[in-house]
Amino acid sequence: MLVIGSDHGGYELKTAILEFLRARQIDCTDMGTNGPDSVDYPDFAAKVATAVVAGEASAGILICGTGIGMSISANKFAGIRAALVHDEFTAQMAREHNNANILVMGGRVLSAEVGTRLVETWLDAEFAGGRHQNRLDKISAIEQQQGKE
Repeated sequence: MLVIGSDHGGYELKTAILEFLRARQIDCTDMGTNGPDSVDYPDFAAKVATAVVAGEASAGILICGTGIGMSISANKFAGIRAALVHDEFTAQMAREHNNANILVMGGRVLSAEVGTRLVETWLDAEFAGGRHQNRLDKISAIEQQQGKE
């Protein structure tokens, strides 16, 4: 199951992504926001990241105006690898090389068409493992050194 969340800047794109996921019959839970009124993106990043870390969801999607704030917020959680993507190549590499468990996009910089293509690319890609796993292990070691286990 996926979880998805946005702030007001990502609400419109989130709505389009939810339609795409449902059409593809992908189980997805909307963690909010539920409208265009101004809200604070860290609140929604925390909801999605917490669900992924707890194993309640296999992965998540976050959307704010640029994607920057959601990326910063989500990556504060140990075990989260939130990747801000802008095109199909970065979406593919986020999964294949970084095994990103949260995809992050900017609702004010991407159209619904591009956003859905990025989600599709990320979902269809597979983690390559090998040398990339070694790098993820180093990231985990940094988290442990920082007391974020």
